[in-house]
Amino acid sequence: MNLLAVHVPWGLALGIKTLIVLIVVPTGALLLGYVFLLKMMSHMQSRLGPMEAGPHGSLQLVADGLKFLQKEDVILAEADRPVFKLAPAVVVLSTFLIFVVIPVGPGPGGVVSNLDVGVFYALAVSSLSVIGVLMAGWASANKFALLGALRAAAQLIAYELPLLLAVVGVVLQAGTMNLQGIVAAQQDGSIFGWGFIGNPFIFTQFIGFVLFMVAAQAELTQTPFDMPVAESELVAGYMVEYTGFRFLFFFIGEFGTATAFAALAATLFLGGYALPWFHGTAATVLGPFVLIAKMMLVAFFIFWVRFTYPRLREDQLQSLAWKVLIPLALFNIVLTGTLKVLV
Repeated sequence: MNLLAVHVPWGLALGIKTLIVLIVVPTGALLLGYVFLLKMMSHMQSRLGPMEAGPHGSLQLVADGLKFLQKEDVILAEADRPVFKLAPAVVVLSTFLIFVVIPVGPGPGGVVSNLDVGVFYALAVSSLSVIGVLMAGWASANKFALLGALRAAAQLIAYELPLLLAVVGVVLQAGTMNLQGIVAAQQDGSIFGWGFIGNPFIFTQFIGFVLFMVAAQAELTQTPFDMPVAESELVAGYMVEYTGFRFLFFFIGEFGTATAFAALAATLFLGGYALPWFHGTAATVLGPFVLIAKMMLVAFFIFWVRFTYPRLREDQLQSLAWKVLIPLALFNIVLTGTLKVLV
């Protein structure tokens, strides 16, 4: 059993876990932004990227954040001020709420809230960002912002369905919606008789994994699904009127949500914090590092796609969701259910 759950009062343990989540989201956003947005993209394009702020440019995003905090907070006279101010917070809030149910170690002490419907909760709160985006576009009193918000809403709603259906196969195979239970199910037995790798669902749910990654890319509004912030026609979409720390909130929300989806994919398909040869105290101590390693692997693919493919047209984007991803997801559910019954 986790030591935190035994020796620390419940209220204090919850406070510590909440504080950790509050630290993880901005730290994860900075880490992904530096490693992938600044450095990986630079090296893929045969250039160095930022080099002056800190060793190898490692403090560039910190410097950018401090710069944004010093910028003037501009709000248009025609804007709906309360809604305009609240929108960035709603976007960031959805990211924090996802991490509440992602386990980083075994037992109740390894997760902030060990919900029996953890998968349903995570996917539900991830959709809250749509509300924040719509609030930002509507309240900005700017046609470019409004068009960007409407594009984002249409896109996020379309891709939430394949995202949800992609996870149903995992839930059917694990027999639970509890994320700790899903991690445990991937430790039980072995795939292809290879006991040293356990039973990660990426092998048996490969279709679901691909669907999840494509839908997550669209939910993050990253290339090739970046129509809501298309700079060539919408300047910056729903966030075009935001300045200073409010714009910084959108940046944290984007990369924080990328971190959250990477953690969710690692938990659902790659075994989460667990490795077959680590148990008990070793799993408790090493669990967070194992999860981070798997998260970085998933994030690598997310940003690799971002730097590789061109932007889709709006009709191509919607056709991919409704004509390709959803039928594939339904096929995967039927296949998983059939094999579950027969095998």
